[in-house]
Amino acid sequence: MTHAPDRPGSAEEAVREVACAPGIAPEPDSGPQEPRRAPEPSKESLRGLDWFIFFLADVQTGFGPFVAVYLTTQKWTQVEIGFVLSIGGVVALLGQIPGGAIIDAARSTRLVAGAAVCTIACCALAYAALPIFPVVVTAATLHAMASCVLGPAIAAISLGLVGPLKISERLGRNARFASLGNGVAAAVMGTIGYLLSSRAVFIVTFLLAIPVLYALSRIRHREIDAAQAHGNAGRQTESPKPIRFRDLVRQKPLLIFACAVLLLQLANAAMLPLMAGVVTTRSADWAPALIAFCIVVPQAFVAATSPTVGRKAQQWGRRPLLLIAFASLAVRGLLFAVVTDPFLLVAVQIFDGITAAVFAVMIPLIVSDIAFGSGRFSLAQGIVGTATGIGASLSTVTAGYVADKLGAPVAFVGLAGVAALGVLLIWLVMPETRRDHGQEADA
Repeated sequence: MTHAPDRPGSAEEAVREVACAPGIAPEPDSGPQEPRRAPEPSKESLRGLDWFIFFLADVQTGFGPFVAVYLTTQKWTQVEIGFVLSIGGVVALLGQIPGGAIIDAARSTRLVAGAAVCTIACCALAYAALPIFPVVVTAATLHAMASCVLGPAIAAISLGLVGPLKISERLGRNARFASLGNGVAAAVMGTIGYLLSSRAVFIVTFLLAIPVLYALSRIRHREIDAAQAHGNAGRQTESPKPIRFRDLVRQKPLLIFACAVLLLQLANAAMLPLMAGVVTTRSADWAPALIAFCIVVPQAFVAATSPTVGRKAQQWGRRPLLLIAFASLAVRGLLFAVVTDPFLLVAVQIFDGITAAVFAVMIPLIVSDIAFGSGRFSLAQGIVGTATGIGASLSTVTAGYVADKLGAPVAFVGLAGVAALGVLLIWLVMPETRRDHGQEADA
């Protein structure tokens, strides 16, 4: 393998590959598509998107660990709870690509996002009102399906508002508000569950859909460039026909990046659960507080640094930040293997914050780079989302098996080794996808 050169034209070459894929006739004399400098969206729309992401994170947090706690209080067995959680995971994995295709085909991304929010709110109400097996299984399935639509919808609305030349900073801001929403919601939901009941968490989740929908309504529909939101070049009376799915999955940069994301999740997903088990055996009394801090520290880091990551992605390019993220993940795994003080493990979570901040911005950003001009931005996100789900599923099973047979330190070293493979993949194979500033001036 040879080192892929960093050159401004690599993103354009990926676009030309899409435009010249079999069965796609390029427009005569049109030349390669270039992004157009989009008109500035209003502050009202941008703030509406901020608060939509914030409150949506609140709503989604209500379906986290609180589901298992609530169903336990309703005398469900662990087998039944595990079955419900597994259904949600399987549906979320299988629904990534269809969810992206729905967003690409939608005339109004806002309308689809609003319908998904209403679905999730009804699922929360179903949990609270009638926690019987058929109702809960149906609610878990519908919630997973709606969530598969919301991630691509947020990225598509963001791209439609600010355009491809400013999307990196916008995605950094998105990650900040999502992280703040997660942190605030975890504290609020935990307090409500402690002071009132675990059932009250789902009632509050239902009520939080109101500010989510209000914030969504503040995003002005006419300011969302539908062509750009779907991954086309810009405002057009007639958008070019999107490329076919089989042509999209033949794009080497997309497949390389999907493999990188799979390695990321394979290395990352099992680290915190495995570390939680180690902390519990060493310091059972302090374990709940330490695990809580291990969750809060990365979230705080993401909230503080994500906008900076977005700016640096445009200044430095995408590959340097990806290398930093994978290297931080490898260092974290090695430190988990050798650090014995439970309190120092919290400090190690700073490296998790670095990785999370980079990939919260890089995943939709690099997908938008690669899928530019294809009309399949959200479908490409679904492909990468599927790789995310596969990697996360394999990570917990594989690391748990290794930890049981050989011990947790060996499992952590193995996870660090997977992260090191990610470093090599980015360094040797992944092309740079950033668009050059000179092209911005010409666009």
